Amino acid sequence: MNLASTTSAGATGPSSWVLVVAAVLVSGLLLAGPALRRRYPVAWWFLLGFPVVAFRVVQTWRPLMAGCGLAVSRRPALTVVSGLVGNGAPPPQPRVPPRGLIRPTSGGFVLLVRLLPGQVPEDFVKAAPAMAEDWQVHAVRVTSWKPGVVRIVASAADPLAAPRIPRQRGPGHLLRVTVGALETGAAWVVDLRRVPHWLIVGATRSGKSTLINALVAGLAPQPVALVGIDCKGGMELSLYEPRLSALATSREEAVRLLAALVDLTLDRMTVCRAARVRNIWGLPDKERPVPVVVIVDELAELFLVASRSEKDEAQAAGTALIRLAQLGAALGVFLVVAGQRVGSDLGPGVTALRAQLGGRVCHRVADPGTAEMALGDLNPDALKAAQAITPEQAGTAVLASGDGWERARSHLITEADAEAVAAEHAHLTPVLSELHVEAP
Repeated sequence: MNLASTTSAGATGPSSWVLVVAAVLVSGLLLAGPALRRRYPVAWWFLLGFPVVAFRVVQTWRPLMAGCGLAVSRRPALTVVSGLVGNGAPPPQPRVPPRGLIRPTSGGFVLLVRLLPGQVPEDFVKAAPAMAEDWQVHAVRVTSWKPGVVRIVASAADPLAAPRIPRQRGPGHLLRVTVGALETGAAWVVDLRRVPHWLIVGATRSGKSTLINALVAGLAPQPVALVGIDCKGGMELSLYEPRLSALATSREEAVRLLAALVDLTLDRMTVCRAARVRNIWGLPDKERPVPVVVIVDELAELFLVASRSEKDEAQAAGTALIRLAQLGAALGVFLVVAGQRVGSDLGPGVTALRAQLGGRVCHRVADPGTAEMALGDLNPDALKAAQAITPEQAGTAVLASGDGWERARSHLITEADAEAVAAEHAHLTPVLSELHVEAP
């Protein structure tokens, strides 16, 4: 009898210690939670925040789906009623959309949901606010993952409130720059090799210039040529002049510079054809020409006309930009076109150019036509999100491409920071003699 009691006590002893240790660890985490959240928000999320929210998702999934009209009865209504009356059986549980694993991210979580017959992704998009409310998270976004499956991305807090500049680990990739943070908490990366041409729009003090500062600051240390076109007398892009291989500050200069860039592109085409390669990346490293990033600030200044001579200049500038957009990606010439107001009223050349600019960034704009020009042809949901940006959300933008859309915010790179970066890397400025064209 005593032996049995001893054996029983020995068997339960270790499990009791495990429970005690677990309780102590949990209590310690709860007590240290506020400090941990302030200093190490990502660690706090993985240790405490995510387990709580994941438990909440599991517990509320069935009632949430039923409340949002996303649950389906397993049997027709008449069969259910007859079964209740005849047999006194409880009603069958409704069938809910099956969800996959809840996978944590650095500031939220992701899960995939398979649609039931008759459901469409828009049904889940409408339920996103209810999901955020029930799960007590900042925001929920629903997108189509593949036919029959939607992807739910939840953000525990607003990652755009104070985006942090990530640490640079090792040398960066050519023509790839981290400029801010996405709403999902991931880094906002502009990769010109993947999406070669960009349109950036935004009203005054919306964050457009800050984004360009971040982009130039990231490209300045790289072996690329930066070319500026700023028809407002160079007020914006002259900050980077020590790092620019060429700068046009009037429309007349811009037309000559763009024509020279087209000639440079055609020369590279001849080189690639002679080497029997389809783009400059197929050339040997020693023979590959330097990539050129052309930054156009205030596109409207190139297209607005007041006389016949200005009309000819505007048409020449628009035609050159379209040719660069069509040919440049394969030949190492990339476009970043920015403006406060970009609309079809500026002329048919703007619409034709817009079609060639696969990447779009829309900050807060002063007129709906500019947002429509930037995002309307890509995604109506992105357009609605851009129109909802308030003046207090400076730096916040909606970016879209053929891959989808995201809300994002650029890092705060001031004019002084941009000027310092340009001066620091002035020695890396390539000399492109082809771009120095004298006035006739």
